[in-house]
Amino acid sequence: MPLKNRDCWIFDMDGTLTNAVHDFDVIRLELGLPAGQPILEAIAELPADESVKLQAQLNTIEMEIAHMATPQPGAHDLLKSVKRNGYQLGILTRNGEAIARVTLAACGLLEYFDDEAIVGRESCAPKPDPSGVTYLLQHWGAGAGQAVMVGDYLFDLQAGKQAGASTVHFDVDGFFPWPEWTDLGVKSLFELNSHLCCSAR
Repeated sequence: MPLKNRDCWIFDMDGTLTNAVHDFDVIRLELGLPAGQPILEAIAELPADESVKLQAQLNTIEMEIAHMATPQPGAHDLLKSVKRNGYQLGILTRNGEAIARVTLAACGLLEYFDDEAIVGRESCAPKPDPSGVTYLLQHWGAGAGQAVMVGDYLFDLQAGKQAGASTVHFDVDGFFPWPEWTDLGVKSLFELNSHLCCSAR
């Protein structure tokens, strides 16, 4: 079991602990960015003044979405189980940290996370860069062999795997298109919670 003895749990937020509502194609259109290119990377490639302007615009868009966030079914039960086992809990998101806190608060999930364990694009290079996983592990004084990275997208799995963590792909459709980056695939957070309970026995 890839979850056995893993006591540092790092979660993606949007589309993993929360219901997916971001329409990235619409956001690119609003920002005037090319289709198909990751938004943060596209903004970073622009001249500095334009980059700052679009980053502020992106923050505004994402903050509006944050207030409307709803929890993924099973999120509360899963996080309660992780806490009950005495494990560390962290968020690693490509969002800003203030936006992440608003999102988690809207979903009633903020209470599960220490403030310093909510890591966004201000603190490290965005996923798929593994530095956010490493950042949290250093904060906890833990090794990569203790960590699990849970996410719904390729970037989450790449960040976790490149940092040496086990990876869990959350895919409600059950397609699991990135097996080379995935240790465990689950279609619901209830299913992941059952794996956690089994491995903790």
